[in-house]
Amino acid sequence: MKTGLAGYSEPFRRERDQMRNRFGYSVVTVAMGAVFWLSVAAASAQLPAYTAPRTADGRPNLGGIWQALTEAYWDIEAHAAAPGPATVLGAAGAIPPGPGIVEGGLLPYQPAAAEQKRKNLESRLTLDPEIKCYLPGVPRANYMPYPFQIIQTPKHIMMVYTFARAVRTIYMDNHQDAPADSWMGWSNGHWEGDTLVVDTKGFNGQAWLDRAGNFHSDALHVVERFTATSPDHLLYEATIEDPKVFTRPWKISMSLYRRLERNAQIMDFRCVEFAEDLIYGQVRKQPVK
Repeated sequence: MKTGLAGYSEPFRRERDQMRNRFGYSVVTVAMGAVFWLSVAAASAQLPAYTAPRTADGRPNLGGIWQALTEAYWDIEAHAAAPGPATVLGAAGAIPPGPGIVEGGLLPYQPAAAEQKRKNLESRLTLDPEIKCYLPGVPRANYMPYPFQIIQTPKHIMMVYTFARAVRTIYMDNHQDAPADSWMGWSNGHWEGDTLVVDTKGFNGQAWLDRAGNFHSDALHVVERFTATSPDHLLYEATIEDPKVFTRPWKISMSLYRRLERNAQIMDFRCVEFAEDLIYGQVRKQPVK
């Protein structure tokens, strides 16, 4: 049987292409996501219990520099490869395929919100807050393609991100409501056994969830769970609730990997200066050539 470049038989590829032409990528990507999450569940059931090293106060030590290895920064839903928003970049700007990190398939958008997501996708090259170097928000900050550092004390846990020098303070004992809405929200934390649970509210509703235009409102409520599964891996889970945008709560999960280089560190990525012309270029007296 003749085999194509991607390792698929020709009949399979023809059937796949017909599905794409008829239904777009929805059938293919949902199937990708379903297979991925079934394999994750099977693998998780076989994982032996791991006990993380302890800090001086007896809590699991999650300190270190971590990074997600996922295509979710492009699209948190399962997605096929596609051209990027700036086709002049060719393959360098193309969207890599990914199984997604949304458990259970597609996001449960309300009808009006689904239409807004479509508009966001069409105008992402100018509307995406990441392009303008705004703070990435939560949970997006955790799966951007840059490392971040966890610094742990009994009363506070800091998460320091590479992109836009974003910082989160997680209050472990002095829990309170957000004094004002913000990009990163207000985070209160506690321990459930060996799992760090972070409850975050108080968002300004302007951040996106990825580059595909998935978004939330100022009613966003995120509950994250960080659990060490080996010396160099964290299981990251987050339950997202937003009654203004979604019909029900939904969940994402993925692994975070420890950066093990001897010189691993959080570098300074001040991106504001790279976005100034995009944001303010129309007011220049002399246009940039």
